[in-house]
Amino acid sequence: MQQCSAVYDPEELSVLGSLYDGAVTALPPSMRNPENRTAIAKLILERTAAGEAQLACLTNLLIAISPKG
Repeated sequence: MQQCSAVYDPEELSVLGSLYDGAVTALPPSMRNPENRTAIAKLILERTAAGEAQLACLTNLLIAISPKG
């Protein structure tokens, strides 16, 4: 498994946390297990490391599948 490291400012962490929370909430309750939560966190961090365009695509997807979206 590839390890990445980065430093995020508080505003970025707030956005990433909101994305994570929204993604987990979008899952059916039966799929909100530790494995899926970890996969979501890794996906968000990978897309963040890939750049803002990748993160924007992920954000749009999460908004689209969100029950509030």
